[in-house]
This record gives sequence, C-alpha cells and structure tokens, in this order.
Amino acid sequence: MSITGKTILITGTNRGLGKALVEEALRRGAKQVYAGTRVPMEHSDKRVTPLPLDITNAAHIQAAVEKVTSLDILINNASIALSDDVSNRTAIEEHLAVIFFGTYDMTQAFLPLLTRSRGAIVNVLSVAALAALPVIPPYSIAKAAAFNLTQSLRALLAGQSVSVHAVLPGPIDTEMSRSLDIPKTSPESVARALFDGVEKGEEEIFPDPMSESLAESWRSGAVKELERQNATLVATERDKS
Repeated sequence: MSITGKTILITGTNRGLGKALVEEALRRGAKQVYAGTRVPMEHSDKRVTPLPLDITNAAHIQAAVEKVTSLDILINNASIALSDDVSNRTAIEEHLAVIFFGTYDMTQAFLPLLTRSRGAIVNVLSVAALAALPVIPPYSIAKAAAFNLTQSLRALLAGQSVSVHAVLPGPIDTEMSRSLDIPKTSPESVARALFDGVEKGEEEIFPDPMSESLAESWRSGAVKELERQNATLVATERDKS
C-alpha cells in the first residue's frame, strides 16, 4: 500500500510519535490527514484536518465519524504510560480504557469506511506487548491486550481485504519515556519505519534498532506460526458459511 494519495486518521497527534506521523504522512504525499488531538491544534498544511478527539469519549468518536467521509488508513497511536504496580486496579483500568478499548472503539467506528476502501488498521503497540516491562505493568498489560486484539482483527478482517498491522517499537525519545534512562529512538525515525512497514505489508513492524533485533526470530518463531494456524480456523468457518 502506497501512502501517496491516501486519507489517513491518526490519534494522539499533539506531540511525540503522533506529531511525527502526521509530518511523515504529508511528506509521503498523503491526500488528507485527520489529526486526532485532545488539545486544540493548528497546522499550516491544508491537507491536515485537526479532530478534537478523546478516544475514551464515545461522543468524540461519533463526532469524528460524522466528519470523516472516507478513510484508507487508521493509525491507533494514542496511549498513556503511568508508573504504577499491579496492586492498583484503577491504574490498570485507565490504561485499558485508552490503549485497549480506545483502539477497539476507534476500529469499530471506522471499520465501515476501511472496509469500503480495503484499507489498513495500524495499531501502535510496544515490545512490552511481547514481554512485560515490570516498571510500568499497567502499560504492559494494556499493550499485550491490544496486541491480541490486533491479531484477532487481522484474521477476522482478512476476508474483507482490510490489513491489520502491529507496530512494536522499543523506547522512543518522547515525554512518555523521559524517566527511562535507556537508549531511545527518535519519533521521526520510528514514523518513517512505520510507514515503510505498512507500504511493505508487514504484519508486525519493528521500527527501531532495539525492536528490529527481535524481528527475524519473531517472524520465524513458534508463536507467529501458531497465529497463522489459528487464523486458518476463521477462513474455514467463513468457507462453511
């Protein structure tokens, strides 16, 4: 899928990776970019349409649906990462509300448009979806749930020609990871790799040196093979009906 001429909706675009994704989409010739933001924003490029959007707010999502008339790519990027432990149920629920249910609700809301365009869903997750980052367990739990959702959607929507991609970055140099004293990749570099992966049709996109070190073993590993085998059950049931 080429980004040129496509209409794209990106959530969480006020800063960090979301902001970089908007700029990279424009650089690659996107026809229109809907920029979902919780804080009002303006953009000098007329191809950018800011959308007031809190993905935990059903009314906001419905208003966005009414404004977006066509869509080729939905990028579920909005996220939170608050340090807490597993004893705090409220923190886990807050992360699930944004990272899991926000992704779910956005996907369900815009699926009719994506089905019509035979488009793509791109869920920005984390390597923490594969192995928990114990210093922020609520974040890891929510990302793992969203990854499982991504795999399920991939199998269920294949028959409708909607592709579903999981982006699995390591630490990105944004405000969200400021407290982590570890090597980080620039959001601009991750944005470029994300769109490269979408254009190449990669199901899992490993967009930075840290995550890329996992790519080969993941794609040839037992867990990925099990996902492929499980997906055949969907195709079998679809053929029966």
